[in-house]
Amino acid sequence: MRFPALPLALALALFAGGCERRPDDVPVVVSAIGDPATLRDPTRGPLGFPDSVLLAATAQGLVRFDANGGIEPGVAERWIVSDEGRSYIFRIRNAEWPDGGKVTAAQVVASLRGAIATTTRSSYAPFVAVIDEIVEMTPQVIEVRLKHPRPDLLKLFAQPEFAILRRPRLAGTGPLRADAQGGGTPLLRPVPDPYAVVENAAAPEAAENVRLIGERAAVALARFAARESDLILGGTFRDWPLLDHAGVAPANLRIDPAVGLFGLAIVSDEGFTADPANRAALAMAIDRAALTARFRPEWAPVETLLPAQLDSAAAPAAPAWLAQPLDARRILARNQVAAWRAANPDASPVIRIAMPRSLGSKLIWYSLLRDLRAIGLQPAWVAEGEDADLRLIDAVAPYDSARWYLVTACRSCPDELAAIIDAARDAPTLADRARRIAEADLALTAAQRYIPIAQPLRWSVAALRLRAFQTNPRAWHPLTHLREP
Repeated sequence: MRFPALPLALALALFAGGCERRPDDVPVVVSAIGDPATLRDPTRGPLGFPDSVLLAATAQGLVRFDANGGIEPGVAERWIVSDEGRSYIFRIRNAEWPDGGKVTAAQVVASLRGAIATTTRSSYAPFVAVIDEIVEMTPQVIEVRLKHPRPDLLKLFAQPEFAILRRPRLAGTGPLRADAQGGGTPLLRPVPDPYAVVENAAAPEAAENVRLIGERAAVALARFAARESDLILGGTFRDWPLLDHAGVAPANLRIDPAVGLFGLAIVSDEGFTADPANRAALAMAIDRAALTARFRPEWAPVETLLPAQLDSAAAPAAPAWLAQPLDARRILARNQVAAWRAANPDASPVIRIAMPRSLGSKLIWYSLLRDLRAIGLQPAWVAEGEDADLRLIDAVAPYDSARWYLVTACRSCPDELAAIIDAARDAPTLADRARRIAEADLALTAAQRYIPIAQPLRWSVAALRLRAFQTNPRAWHPLTHLREP
């Protein structure tokens, strides 16, 4: 496979980069792929990836993710779950705002209420309707009451969107704090525990600090090649082709076992995609193994919406054509397209596919172009914000609930399908919820509203001195879990 010319910055860095390793006693320099990192209020709209990294580092939630993608204490030092999963009680630890003021339960309640308000524009707005109320029980204890039991609440609260913030200045409690911020490259220092009693405490070392830089993947790879950084975070399929030019050593390239959605959502009910049989033809035409192999042989394709049973009462629903080999699928798909065109001679065979503009998207496009043309359709690549028939979804699951997959894949579904998914949200018991989820999975699969392709591809580049760095299913790497203590 031939890729476009190597970006000049990357080429120069690879030519000039020496073999020396970065010393172990300097701040960790982290490149987050995207725009410059800015501290933003998540209730005002979805966060960019560097913004999420900065927010999670400087304004932790009640809980936060550890290096393995598990849960560890944040602003809450401990918690208990009662009433069959309908009540979560958190004890707030002794913590301070940047101005030295003590964090109170009332402030935590105010922050969380803002995160779940009906006016929020957070990307997690569809998943907080289960929260009934958040109340202050004592100056150090809060309770989160749920309408129905949810075992996945802690992983939701670990997302940067649920950071405990003091508005309007967006002050957070750490675990890191920006010492200076200019040009989107803040220097982050550990927040000392103001209540810890430590005799003869040594001054913080420079190696405990983190310099966070939001930048394009090509620039990040050039910086790493020039031994000017230690870590690149946020790699996706979009920039994967750059790795072929970057000369990254196998020991430095880290692939997360990410779980989530990577596929095509049906977003139009007009023309060819109005008929479930036609939508099935689209799904049957795609050679998933060939598409994923354009990136890496180990990137395994998938053919069901759910990756596993998760919290559903049944195994993942399988489409009717799943048992057919690819050649037989293509014959069925070609016949379906021919029958539709015969019945609709004036209809357009164009299928508009919305995808981001990137090198990785070109690889996907080459596969889809070949596959859909082979059954008599004409694909057209359109920008992400334009009207489309299919829209690429690339999202890591924030927690292990089948309902997240259903909601995320069905954002443009008709009301009758959305109602089936909402029934799972409103189920009074976990057993009933599991049954409702299974019904929604079956209905969504039968309607052919989503075309699965693979699990999300997530990669990082990590220097060997970051010995605590670990890959995980969330593809989330806290800046406080990079070096061994």
